[in-house]
Amino acid sequence: MNLPFLGHRHHKHGDTELPADPEAVAALLAECELLRAQAAEDGVRLDDTPASLEALDQLVPRWRDDAETLPWLGHDAGLYLGTVVVRTVPGAAWRIRSDGEPVVLLASGREFEVVDAGQDWAASGVPELSQLYGEIAEV
Repeated sequence: MNLPFLGHRHHKHGDTELPADPEAVAALLAECELLRAQAAEDGVRLDDTPASLEALDQLVPRWRDDAETLPWLGHDAGLYLGTVVVRTVPGAAWRIRSDGEPVVLLASGREFEVVDAGQDWAASGVPELSQLYGEIAEV
């Protein structure tokens, strides 16, 4: 996911730093419209908490039958996982890599490619989003 609308970014060790307003970028990455719509159809409210990840894990994966929807929903699932991590794990923040892909950076310096994880979850349900959150939050 290339994010050219983020404007001027400063290079640092092959990655790019977020622009001056990281909260605005975090809000943009948190939109996840397709995932939120799918969840709402199934009565699940996504409130950016770890409990909502557990609720997502329980959804019947009807999207797997739609080759067009699957990658977009997976992308949203990864961004949503990242959103929950950034909002609930102290020191976690979004970082945009030089290839334009958003990743979650923890205070320890460890990075998580949440979009890839979301796409795996959407395609197969494994690993579960709540399980990934638990692993990330423990680091």
